Amino acid sequence: MQSANVDPTITVTVRHEQVTDALRDYAHKKIEGIHLDYPRIIEAKAILDVQKNRHVAEIILFCANHITIDASSETDDMYKSIDETIDKIARRMRKHKTRLLKKHRPKPENTIKHLDEKVFAADFLDTFPIAEGENEGPEPVPINIHREAFRLRTLFKEEAIMELELSDRPFVLYKNARRDVLQIVYRRQDDGEYSVIELDPEKI
Repeated sequence: MQSANVDPTITVTVRHEQVTDALRDYAHKKIEGIHLDYPRIIEAKAILDVQKNRHVAEIILFCANHITIDASSETDDMYKSIDETIDKIARRMRKHKTRLLKKHRPKPENTIKHLDEKVFAADFLDTFPIAEGENEGPEPVPINIHREAFRLRTLFKEEAIMELELSDRPFVLYKNARRDVLQIVYRRQDDGEYSVIELDPEKI
């Protein structure tokens, strides 16, 4: 029997301050209404980003048994983006439910930060003097960089691959549970197969 998750911590983050309170409440209620009999949702984060006609909704679920699920959608309407993102999460959970039920790992504290910063191209040229009489030109246009910080987790390679399948992220960085080394697993664009990059600690 499926039931709604009981009081998960839900945080809604807005980028560019163009999202109404009604949209915030809508995202909050949609996450509250997610019905998963497994895994139990402990914490959820929604990131809503509106830039002109680009309405991007990203939802990240931190669940019991060390499971993280995330999905994102981009449309011309934020309500539609939120709905599509919720649908993606539900489809992934149905697809991977059997595999997820086989996972029995202790639950660590999961944390994620979203930090926005603006970098100006001119910042890199501050050390170069401007010749006398030379026009400085127009003010530089800021480039938005969204920086995300995750807790490094210890996983088996198979778990890292499943984590990748449950998200929209291009790769997963983790510490290999068998060999105690840092690895990156990603999906190759040419054939869709998985590859693993191992980081040499002596060269980091």
